Amino acid sequence: MALLELKNVESFYGNVQALKGISMHVNEGEIVTLLGANGAGKSTTLRSISGLLAVARGEILFDSQSVLNIPCEKVVSRGIAHVPEGRRIFPGLTVRENIMIGSSARGNLSRAKLEAEVEEMFEIFPPLERLSKSLGWSLSGGEQQMLAVARGLMSKPKLLLLDEPSLGLAPIIVQQLFATIRKIRDRGMTILLVEQNANMALSVADRGYVLVTGEITVEGTPDQLLNNEEVRSAYLGGGKK
Repeated sequence: MALLELKNVESFYGNVQALKGISMHVNEGEIVTLLGANGAGKSTTLRSISGLLAVARGEILFDSQSVLNIPCEKVVSRGIAHVPEGRRIFPGLTVRENIMIGSSARGNLSRAKLEAEVEEMFEIFPPLERLSKSLGWSLSGGEQQMLAVARGLMSKPKLLLLDEPSLGLAPIIVQQLFATIRKIRDRGMTILLVEQNANMALSVADRGYVLVTGEITVEGTPDQLLNNEEVRSAYLGGGKK
C-alpha cells in the first residue's frame, strides 16, 4: 500500500513551472530514489511534499490523508521528516543539542525519554557519540550530514525525505553514509531519496523515477533503470550529470 502518493502535482517558482503534473508513489518500507539533472525538479518535489513550497495543482496523500499545502510544521507532526540539501544544522549548538531539537514537533518529552532517544541516535551514528559536546561548526561535512539525518529521525517520522545526502563528501564517507541509510531502512523507515550519485542511489533503492525538466520520464526497479540506455548515458556515466 502506498504510504505517499503524488497525483498530477504542479508547482511553480514565480512564473516558472518547476513540476509539470508529476505522479508517483512510495510504498511503506521502500527506498525510492529520484534521479535527474540539476534543475530537473528533484528538490522541488521534496519541498512540495514537506510544505516548504506551495503546490498549485494536484494532490499529495500521506497515509491516505491529504498533506497538500498545510504548514510544514504540521507535515512534520503527521510523520514526514525532510533533511534538506546543505544539512542546515545549528553551528553554535552542540551535537547533542542539535539532535534534541529534532524532537521539538513532538511536544514536551520527559528528559529521560529524550536522553534515551539521543542515545539511540548514537547507536545508529557511532561517530556522533564522541562528538556529542562539539559545536556543529567544528564537524566535517560527513559528520554534519549524519547529524542532520539524526536530527530528522528524532521527529519519529514514518517517511524520511533525504535531499542530496552525499553532496560534497569524499567517496569513502559516501560509502559509510549509504551503509547507514540501509541500516535505517532495515529498522523500518520509508525513504524518498534525491541523490546526485545515481549509481549509489540505485544500489540502495527498491524503485526509482527519472525527472526531466519537471516531468517523470522513466520509472522502474534499479535493474530496469540500470539497463535503460537513455538513463545509463545521461546519469550513470558518459553523459551529462
